Amino acid sequence: MALLQPVVSAPASDEVVARLDEELRVAVRREAIDPQREVAAVRRIAAGLVRAHDERSLTGVVAPVADAEGLVAELVARVAGFGPLQQFLDDPTVEEVWINSPDRVFIARHGRHELTNLVLTETQVNELVERMLKSTGRRIDLSRPFVDAMLPAGHRLHVVLRGIARGFTAVNIRKFVVRATRLAELVELGTLPPAAAQFLEASVRAGLNVLVTGGTQAGKTTMLNCLAAAIPGGERVISAEEVFEMRFPHPDWVALQTRQEGLEGTGEIRLRDLVKESLRMRPSRLIVGEVRAEECLDLLLALNAGLPGMCTLHANSAREALTKACTLPLLAGENISARFVVPTVAASIDLVVHLELDPRGARKVVEIVAVPGRMEGEVIETESVFEWRDSRLQRGIGLPPRIEQFERIGIDVVRLLNEVR
Repeated sequence: MALLQPVVSAPASDEVVARLDEELRVAVRREAIDPQREVAAVRRIAAGLVRAHDERSLTGVVAPVADAEGLVAELVARVAGFGPLQQFLDDPTVEEVWINSPDRVFIARHGRHELTNLVLTETQVNELVERMLKSTGRRIDLSRPFVDAMLPAGHRLHVVLRGIARGFTAVNIRKFVVRATRLAELVELGTLPPAAAQFLEASVRAGLNVLVTGGTQAGKTTMLNCLAAAIPGGERVISAEEVFEMRFPHPDWVALQTRQEGLEGTGEIRLRDLVKESLRMRPSRLIVGEVRAEECLDLLLALNAGLPGMCTLHANSAREALTKACTLPLLAGENISARFVVPTVAASIDLVVHLELDPRGARKVVEIVAVPGRMEGEVIETESVFEWRDSRLQRGIGLPPRIEQFERIGIDVVRLLNEVR
């Protein structure tokens, strides 16, 4: 007697996927759904279409599909997501996605780079960029060949057009991956020891001005978010960024971001403008996502006027970060001199927290430096509060400035640090 062979459903053919894709788009338009912002509604319609297709396949009119859930996911990615890239955006272990050319799509996972087997066409990449920018309200063209934007899910998009990028449009998507929201969670991740976390939390509560530094992907924004989470709830926080990246719990917080100029060449809002405007909003704290240019001068002036604040800055060490903080304000104009800037930096910055990404992809705080406000010639003096020794962050010999601010909130910071020894 012949054995009955199990019926194995074939994967969905391109024809089936294309037909269901078109039906899904028609249904989305009919129900006036914004696919970028109402993904759940798109998924509901897609699931209904795939279920209807399965029922029709019982009659033999259409071919069955092997993976109904996979087909739903593909349809949602095509209509509401970002097509072939959506699988990486949905993967919680992927930190960043970038396209060097249609056949060279890379991802970063656990701090390491990987070349994927995904091969796109130039048309697909152009359509993806157009769809991404449509959801952000920002534009890119020959007059402005690069753009920074924030995708609906909070991921940061950077695009450089072909002509500026050799051979092909370069695309980077830096995902907003929440690994820690408080300093205690950074301790659990091994980014810094408990003693350093306690000191930093006390410093934020005391109102010290903190500069977070490091290289690309060293964890600066995550550290800034965790520091901001330690700000007392009774204070009013204003943040200014190129694109919205800050995420921290606080009851009284206003977030500001820059804006591109319009087609007429007007309407641009720079980071300098945001820093100045924030001072008119009764802030108790000012946070600048990252200083790269002359906005550093406006931040220093705000900090020097007694407004506590924090920001990030790209640098290779805490010492180099202070040097850079003395250099960037000079871009503001010829009437700004180092004789003014260097003492202002010494008086305005209290702590520098420097992070590094080690060869294994782990993010570590490698030094916490205090700036006591003294200078030797044109060199700003520093004291090491925590330093990297014997492959770990250990207590240094330095003390933070403004001890009286710790005492004002009932913290004996000298005792706190002495207990670490």
